[in-house]
Amino acid sequence: MANNNLDALAPQELWANFSALNAVPRASKKEERVIAFMIDFGKSLGLEVTEDHVGNVLIKKAATAGMEDRKTVVLQSHLDMVHQKNNDTIFDFDTQGIDMFVDGDWVKAKGTTLGADNGIGVATIMTILASKELEHPAIEALFTIDEETGMTGAMGLQGGVLTGDILLNLDTEEDDELDIGCAGGIDVTATKSYQEEASPSGAVAFEIVVKGLNGGHSGIEIHKGLGNANKIMNRLLYKSYDEFGLQLSTLNGGSLRNAIPRESTATVIVSSEHEDNFASDLAPLIEAIKTEFKTVDGGLTISIEKLTTVPAAVLSAQDQELLINAIYAAHNGVYRVSAYFEDLVETSNNIAKVSVGDGKMSIKCLTRSSVESSKIDLAQSLEAGFSIAGFDVVFSGSYPGWTPNADSEILEVLKRIYIEQHEEEPKVVACHAGLECGILGTNYPEMDMISFGPTILGAHSPAERVSISSVQKYWEFVKQILKEIPKK
Repeated sequence: MANNNLDALAPQELWANFSALNAVPRASKKEERVIAFMIDFGKSLGLEVTEDHVGNVLIKKAATAGMEDRKTVVLQSHLDMVHQKNNDTIFDFDTQGIDMFVDGDWVKAKGTTLGADNGIGVATIMTILASKELEHPAIEALFTIDEETGMTGAMGLQGGVLTGDILLNLDTEEDDELDIGCAGGIDVTATKSYQEEASPSGAVAFEIVVKGLNGGHSGIEIHKGLGNANKIMNRLLYKSYDEFGLQLSTLNGGSLRNAIPRESTATVIVSSEHEDNFASDLAPLIEAIKTEFKTVDGGLTISIEKLTTVPAAVLSAQDQELLINAIYAAHNGVYRVSAYFEDLVETSNNIAKVSVGDGKMSIKCLTRSSVESSKIDLAQSLEAGFSIAGFDVVFSGSYPGWTPNADSEILEVLKRIYIEQHEEEPKVVACHAGLECGILGTNYPEMDMISFGPTILGAHSPAERVSISSVQKYWEFVKQILKEIPKK
């Protein structure tokens, strides 16, 4: 049974801080309000607060009595969140706070992303900063910006700002995992201009809509074989062009690079002679695609509706063929599995956003890898294919991965505490997502880093949810870690 009462959840202070944070709009690259919120929060506690030149916020808190001889700890999470909503959800991310509710053991949002990634981490640090009871060493609370769309906060953090010996990144999403490595990434953007052609006489127009896919995190969930709306739409266009002489007018699929695209919409025309059988002749392919994905994306729907108005302009046959072939040839999904870590995706690509209209077309990808040379290899492979089709290709936003340190002192501390609390060993892993540890490590190479967090499912999609019992488990873990930080 769903209800909205987060105030009754334990630990109450943490959930109260999460609710307060989620009342503040905080899209990547639009963090002005949440930066001000965090500065005001730190100052209200009488703590030392600074904002750096890119917008990262640093709040310092002295060690509690008896903990002054322990190593200084950097507690780090990012302030921004992925803004995604269902097409039928009316919601303004620029003005509204997230509408949350409790459903059994889960906290969810109504038709939008929840912001547990990385809001639970931020709320955890806020709770520690505000506490007068918790034992802890000296703390440097680092709240970075723009993690989700470029990691510019972490990239902009200068050396010498932090003095901590240990960094606890609270931004992973399985409560039995300790993360000691992650993938780097690079944005691949292909663009092309085209000359619009007038729609021929005797044409009828249709709207093709692909929706109902689960979507999700384009790194952590890339191995699940989830449907990519852009690739599915392209299959329909490919067949329709070949069999019906379909001409494309507009196309819009996906949104953010770090989200597997859930929806795509195309406006197309065909000759009136195909008006009666266009949808029916595509039905076998549609059913085949739905069958392919029924175990992982059972909600997939593909609709074809006739439009009353024929669009004025379409792509030329040549431009359309080059576009469709380029998308068909571009790799999407897992490219290589790690030879060093069992079940770890090493390299992948997400064809995240495709847009066509008004004489311009664009294909946006996010390529990830824990191996820098493999990341560049796949990016160059994409570049080659798009270039053959006449696209201009730009690489941007490249960031490094985080190389695992199996000899980490803080790793041994966390492993021991986890075993004591749960009588089983945690999983020590590297993940196929972008964590800020690799970037921060470039200016702080001697800092001992580890990442962990509660169980969050469906991140980067409106299905995002966080387990209440897992947050409780994680909170007890965090408190004990702070008590057992090694001496200097």
